[in-house]
Amino acid sequence: MEQSFLITYLLLVLLAGSLLIILINKEKENLIRYFGFGISIIAFILSLIIYFNFNPQKDGFQFVHKVSWIKNIKVSYHVGIDGMSLLLIMLTTFITPLTLVSSWGSIKQRVKEFTFFMLILELGMLGVFVSLDMFLFYVFWEAMLIPMYFIIGIWGGERRIYASIKFFIYTMAGSLLMLVAIIWLAVYSSDLLGGFTTDLIELYKTGPKIDSSIQGFMFLAFALSFAIKVPLFPFHTWLPDAHVEAPTAGSVVLAGVLLKMGTYGFLRFNLPLFPQAALNYAGLISVLAVIGIIYGALVAMVQTDMKKLVAYSSVSHLGFVMLGIFALNTESVQGAIIQMVNHGLSTGALFLLVGMIYERTHTRAIADYGGIAKIVPYFSFAFLFTSLSSIGLPGLNGFVGEFLILTGSFKSEVLGSWWFTAFAATGVIFAAVYLLWMYKRVVFGEVTNEKLNSLTDLNLREKLVLIPVFIFIIWIGIYPNTFLKVSEKTSESIINQVRHVTIFIE
Repeated sequence: MEQSFLITYLLLVLLAGSLLIILINKEKENLIRYFGFGISIIAFILSLIIYFNFNPQKDGFQFVHKVSWIKNIKVSYHVGIDGMSLLLIMLTTFITPLTLVSSWGSIKQRVKEFTFFMLILELGMLGVFVSLDMFLFYVFWEAMLIPMYFIIGIWGGERRIYASIKFFIYTMAGSLLMLVAIIWLAVYSSDLLGGFTTDLIELYKTGPKIDSSIQGFMFLAFALSFAIKVPLFPFHTWLPDAHVEAPTAGSVVLAGVLLKMGTYGFLRFNLPLFPQAALNYAGLISVLAVIGIIYGALVAMVQTDMKKLVAYSSVSHLGFVMLGIFALNTESVQGAIIQMVNHGLSTGALFLLVGMIYERTHTRAIADYGGIAKIVPYFSFAFLFTSLSSIGLPGLNGFVGEFLILTGSFKSEVLGSWWFTAFAATGVIFAAVYLLWMYKRVVFGEVTNEKLNSLTDLNLREKLVLIPVFIFIIWIGIYPNTFLKVSEKTSESIINQVRHVTIFIE
């Protein structure tokens, strides 16, 4: 198998699989479920082949495949990966089959359409992570909105139409500004590069040469689009609605992968393309990140709906990632990248567990629970384990990312103050408060709702969905170097691309 084609094969498998599902009779629901799961497993196997053939000691992009697409304006189908995108590809192909299996008990209407949209969504997300052409990136970025819009709008809760439209409009508004900035960047760089191009590798060369005031405007246009997707405070208001109304599979993919597209965008585009602007705005964005950490945690504390609580926890946790990115040293960026993976695993698992208990009781209100520890011991253990992972208990995955981010931000010469770290650290305490308080009210105490006595514990299918996630939660917590070494060169490269603008000490 030609290695340079591996990424293209990965995308083609998902495209072909999703199109073949259309040909299957919609009455054959089990066949559709197994076929969709099989395609997602093939995608995961291909990502494993890519992982084992990836050289973490090598600089630059690997598995690069470039084919001319629109010759007149030098737009190409240009894909490739580095350590950061590899980890996010692995996260995407790992989570998708688990979400498909988890939805077998909850998605009973339009199974064919649901499976089709899930595979197309996976294709769009992977396309974002592998694109090395700005035009191609934008196509995948926008295409990903369509399946998510339908997943929320068709299989969501009572206010699903409102939530799906709000999600679509918010993201689309930011994306249009990014499109303007892409065109502006390509036109501006044409004099420096001898012609119009949207090739990201070529555009990297022009970043330091762009006038600082123009850099600022371009940076803000990209930043708005990515900040909405993260979501960075105060652009977060679409997230709780989308999470609460989305079906469980939609919530898991939304939290596990989609939000990472925003933080990925900052690292892939904002920092290397506009290094001077990144330094200028690092303080402002870090302030918003810290506000998001504290605000998200405080709002999570007062939630009465389990799903909404977990949704607001994402605002808080992604604030840590943003702080790590703009602390601009190797420790913090490494922490930000590994924390993207950690959040996908921990919060994805929390949404899975909330979905599993909701299927049995049809309520997410915390007040409707209590005393289920003896009734559903496996569920209670899984819920505690995942909560501790999300809090950042030493020995589990969340601790590694938060420790690196807080260490990096404390040392950061760009931020220039330990107050960022001090305020951000309170988010860890608040996380323990809202998650353990929720756990206490849901699992312990007396059974006040008689319907809970008939609860059934996790079945084999549900355990098989959770066990792989738990393995990686422990693996990253105990031996994070397996994953950190993959992204080390990428982190150093990003920092070096900014560093040549002005020298600062890590």
